[in-house]
Amino acid sequence: MGPVRADRPLTVVEDGLFDVGLGEMAVLVVLALVIFGDKLPQVAGQAGRMLRQFRQMADSAKADLQEGLGPEFKDFDINDLNPKTFVRKHLFEDEDTTTPTANGTGLFDDTPLPSKPAGPLPAGERPPFDSEAT
Repeated sequence: MGPVRADRPLTVVEDGLFDVGLGEMAVLVVLALVIFGDKLPQVAGQAGRMLRQFRQMADSAKADLQEGLGPEFKDFDINDLNPKTFVRKHLFEDEDTTTPTANGTGLFDDTPLPSKPAGPLPAGERPPFDSEAT
């Protein structure tokens, strides 16, 4: 089995599920039939119910987390915390970056860029001071 590349999805037939091939999967099914026998439908039903309950608990926890974060995080997606998703989102998706245009507007807003850099101050003049700056 080769490495999984980000530009092609993982497929069950080609790569196997959890690195288990089709032959190994067939052996597991036969082994389950031998071990559980007549109770296999009951065991499968219990496993399905447990999986459904687990998904409901996970969805509930996710909703509680988003509710607790408040309205400013309503667009927050918990899957963005997954490192693979983060890398895929920021490296493999097209970026919507803007560049300065010919009319002189800047990158972040529509304020015009200065036409020329500020020159040196005349002798004796104090530079402007912003009390809120660090």
